[in-house]
Parts: sequence; structure tokens; C-alpha cells
Amino acid sequence: MQYKVDKNGYYGNFGGAFIPEMLYPNVEELRQNYLAIMEDPSFQQEFKALLSDYVGRPSPLYLAQRLSEHFGARVYLKREDLNHTGAHKINNTIGQILLAQRLGKKRIIAETGAGQHGVATATVCALMGIDCVVYMGEVDIHRQKPNVERMKLLGAKVVPALSGSKTLKDATNEAMRHWINNPVDTHYIIGSVVGPHPYPDMVARFQSVISEEMIWQLEEKEGRKSPDYIVACVGGGSNAAGSYYHYMDDPAVKLVAAEAGGEGIKSGKSAATTFLGKPGVLHGSKTLLMQTQDGQVVEPHSISAGLDYPGIGPLHAHLFDAGRARFISITDAEAMKAGILLCKLEGIIPAIESAHAIAALNKMELADADVLVINLSGRGDKDLETYIKWGGY
Repeated sequence: MQYKVDKNGYYGNFGGAFIPEMLYPNVEELRQNYLAIMEDPSFQQEFKALLSDYVGRPSPLYLAQRLSEHFGARVYLKREDLNHTGAHKINNTIGQILLAQRLGKKRIIAETGAGQHGVATATVCALMGIDCVVYMGEVDIHRQKPNVERMKLLGAKVVPALSGSKTLKDATNEAMRHWINNPVDTHYIIGSVVGPHPYPDMVARFQSVISEEMIWQLEEKEGRKSPDYIVACVGGGSNAAGSYYHYMDDPAVKLVAAEAGGEGIKSGKSAATTFLGKPGVLHGSKTLLMQTQDGQVVEPHSISAGLDYPGIGPLHAHLFDAGRARFISITDAEAMKAGILLCKLEGIIPAIESAHAIAALNKMELADADVLVINLSGRGDKDLETYIKWGGY
């Protein structure tokens, strides 16, 4: 089974580039050039140097002893929360800013939900001296205020999305509109494995540094290159794509994706795309998305701003469709309890997105000898207000 993208930009039945004519030159320019640029030795040298010296990679692979005892397995945390800016998002924004420079772009736009991608984009734009505009849903601006202030402090202009549910989907819509109106000098840094080809593949490749490191880190710590399970949260799915990337063709490694169940799959307030979605086109690619009978996008809900998205990336839609990955729905309450558990057992406050991945272990049948890697995609500083409101600790 082929899990990487094919030459036409598809993962099985999903993917492609469904775009307005005005965007065709931008997307085609990317498609024709991204692989040659990324594979150029000088690009790789600069990319790797920045990941090491600026981001702080490799991120540690940490055996969480007390968490392991709690769940009855050997649980490792891939500490993406320790990256500069506090999440995995910086891996991709470093890559894309270098690519944009080589394409001669002078301005950057981005969308963000939880604000981590917005902060990572604002960070690399400050680093390179490039103008930056970030679109963010008005609802998310209120619930992720620290990240909004960080973006502004870094010199980015934060523009509220005021349509629809005023969350990630709507921020993406606004960013796409901006790009249509500024096609020549602007590069759109998409933060997840969504959007028209080549974005899902490009973002997955930049994030694949996560699984690339896991291979040698596991060999160092366990004497084996592969875990039994890799667990990651999935909204659009970039942290999951990065942690799965080098293991997708190894059937011995079980891939587990934690989706945002919100207040329950049947509650009408959920973002569990694989349980509630069906094939359709969203933000430039064919994928699984939550929609009404007549194809209108259903507004998603999650306590986690980064998982509050009505679809998943086409790679994940294919992994689900092919039965390669197991998708588990995690409610808001289950995620919050798991986040607090990690705080108490390991002294690590996770992003609420990442807490969904911790919660998935409660729904898995594990043995003492099983080796699991949970991709701890971000830290919980941005979510302190949500934790405080939730209480229970």
C-alpha cells in the first residue's frame, strides 16, 4: 500500500488541488519547484542548521516512568513542546520561509487556530525580516490571548476572521482570499497537512524530522528502531504526519490518531471527522469533512482551538480509509483529565491538543512490554486559562 503522495498529488482517493483560477499560478509555481528546492544541499544545510541552533532540535524522546506505570506500558514522549515557540509548528515554518525566500516572495500570510502556527510564522518572519499577516478566528483570538500578544510582539499583524464560527476554518478562508488578491509577492504558509497539493506533502516532509529522530532515539534507548504504537492528536494533522512519516509503510507499527470528540460524537458539538465526515472538498483538497446533506460544512467544536477543524488532511483521510491508522474520538472532558494527569505524574503541562493523545491510551489495550511514542506536540502555557476555568486539579 502506498501512503505517500502520488505524482498527481493524491493519497489514495484523497488530495488533489481544487483551487480558483486566480490561485493556479501560485500553487503551480510551488508544485513545480518545492521538491527541487527542498532537496538542494544548500537548502538542507540551512534548514538543518536552523533546526539545531535556533529551534533546539533534536527534541528529546523521554521515557515517562510514572505515566508508564499508570498505563502499564513503556510510554515515551516525543518532546516537541520543548522546541522554540513551544510546539512542532516551527519545523514547518522554518522550512517554508526558506522556500519562500528562494521563490523571491516578499510577504507572508498564515492562518492559525490555537495560535502556535501563527506564533511560529511570526517568529520566522521576524528572523528573516519579512512582513507577516496572520488570520485568526475572533473566537480563537479571545481564548488564545497570550499567543495573539506574542504574534504582535514579534511584529505580525493579526487579522480577526469574523465569519462562520470565527475559528480555524474561517481564518483559513480569509487567508486564501488574501492570497488570491496578492498572488505575485506573497507566500501562504499553511500550518497543517491540508490545502491543495503540494501543501500536504510539503508540510509532512518538513515535519518528518520528528519520526526521523525517533528512529535513532529508539535504537539508542530500546535497541530497536520502531515502537509498537505511535500516538498523536489530529486536527488537520501535521504533528501526526510528522511522527508517522517514516513508519507508514511498516505494518508492525500501529498508528493511533486522537480526534477531538468535543462534547460527544452525537452531541452536535464535535470535531471527530472520521466518525462524522464524508468525502468532500475543503480548502483546496478532497478529503473527509463534516458536512450537511447538501454539502455545507458543519461547524466543528473542541475545547482545543488547534483541533477545532471540520476536516482532516488528505493523508490522514487515506490512512483512515485504508485502515492503516486507528482513529479514536476523545471528548473535551477526557482530554482535560488526561492533561491534568500528565501535570501530576510527570511535571509537564501539555497543550490541550496533545492531551487528547494522552487520553487515547485509556482506550487502548496495552501490554507491559509495549513501547509507545506519544507525540507531545505542544506545551500548555497558551491553555492555562482553559485549565483554570476547567478546574478539577
